[in-house]
Amino acid sequence: MSLTLQSVAPERRDGLALVDERTSLTWNEVDPILNRAANAMAAAVDGKRRVAVFAPNAAENVLAFVAGIEAGVSTVPVSYHLTAGEVAYILKDSGTSVLLVGPETAEVGLAAAAEAGVPLVVGWRCEPRAGLISWDEWLAAASDAEPPTDRAPLPHLHYTSGTTGTPKATLTPPPYWPTADTIAGYAELQRPKAIPSPSLVVSPLYHTGPLVQVRSLFAGTALVVMEHFDAEGALRLIDKHRIAGSTMVPTHFQRLLALPEEVRAKYDVSSMQRLAHTGAACPREVKRAMIQWFGPVLAEAYGGTEAGTTNFISSQEWLERPGSVGKAQPPYETVIIGEDGGELGAGKEGQVYFRDTSGRGIIYEGDPEKTAAAHIAPGVFTLGEVGYVDEEGYLFITDRVSDMIVSGGVNIYPAEAEHVLMGHPQVSDVAVLGVPNAEMGEEVKALVIPEDPANPPSADELNAFCRAALAGFKCPRSYDFVDDIGRTVMGKVNKKALRQKYWPTERTIGG
Repeated sequence: MSLTLQSVAPERRDGLALVDERTSLTWNEVDPILNRAANAMAAAVDGKRRVAVFAPNAAENVLAFVAGIEAGVSTVPVSYHLTAGEVAYILKDSGTSVLLVGPETAEVGLAAAAEAGVPLVVGWRCEPRAGLISWDEWLAAASDAEPPTDRAPLPHLHYTSGTTGTPKATLTPPPYWPTADTIAGYAELQRPKAIPSPSLVVSPLYHTGPLVQVRSLFAGTALVVMEHFDAEGALRLIDKHRIAGSTMVPTHFQRLLALPEEVRAKYDVSSMQRLAHTGAACPREVKRAMIQWFGPVLAEAYGGTEAGTTNFISSQEWLERPGSVGKAQPPYETVIIGEDGGELGAGKEGQVYFRDTSGRGIIYEGDPEKTAAAHIAPGVFTLGEVGYVDEEGYLFITDRVSDMIVSGGVNIYPAEAEHVLMGHPQVSDVAVLGVPNAEMGEEVKALVIPEDPANPPSADELNAFCRAALAGFKCPRSYDFVDDIGRTVMGKVNKKALRQKYWPTERTIGG
């Protein structure tokens, strides 16, 4: 019996555990699959014991991440939007031994694995092709015996977009990954963290938010998984399965609220006990409307992949302090630092830092320079934003120090697109920045200085050039041809000044 099944009361084991668009599995049906997948992974990995998962949301995707925990394997979530070159970088950097793909990503995954030297590619629901092992056959060849539980549990390895052009790796931080010496010990610590069941998964499983939901399967929470978000489809699933929990981003809220009133009225959402949101700033009018619709069940988690949740606020607290992202959560304390490096008091705006009372701070694997740059003292780090705390310690975010763009809850670093576009022969210089988008919060725009102002490249040409090297979501959605981007003699560009002309207020970030 897997550790997952041990988390489920015997009377629940014939009930649904995992549902997607194609599959419905009970806990008893999930159990042997997890055992086989865990044993197959444990037998196939070497070195860093890493298995990368590169596929859209599906039941198999969830099973792979949970089996990785039971196998003592570190799974690497990879965005299915990435190009073969981008995936190959992650595979090489992570030391991945096995790549798991779906039918949508098989071709790109095989090319990336070949470039990175990954020896084993396993695919679910894929047409037979050279170099690809069938998921079903891979599992059938493995034992369904309970895997050893005395191995050390290994966190996921996440990749953030790179501020200097290449993504950086960070392990799931302690607030999300309880510290334990063995998998059995981890299970004991994870079970009290289970979220309301059943839980609806709507965000891509390469993000940390939905991976919290996945780990709750390990603790007995049933999951209903959407491959791609559809607003009415989500309401239908909430109604049908009496969904009690979910994690969304503000763009999901925008799309739900955009449905006609008669469509929204068709579905009962009263089963929802906790609707967490994260990933981006939520416009106040959007959040207020969601609370009016779903009730005071919204729970906002602010933080980052590197740190986990640093601040949290309930619906009731937010209604009393609209716009706040909440109080710091242990082991973190919020610290506001002024331009002189001194700590500021309540109501004073400055750069937002967090003091990790455990002393850990945040860690970028294999990159001590970036790790050090994020800290001003041991354990005191920033996520690159500006704000203030009120007299009661509630944090309000007002701006962003870094150039990062947050579009639909996805972090995008302009340096990646700038690096690619500077390689175009008709581009003299370029600055990529975030501009307003009503649904996504922000979208990517490029300001381009052409080599020949009389004969600039077309936006379509630049877009095709960018997409050949980068995932589409990282590429600009619009291009403006300009004479100057304000670059100084030291090579610096004031992105905030460039952004200001596109924003209706002094605030130059979404939300």
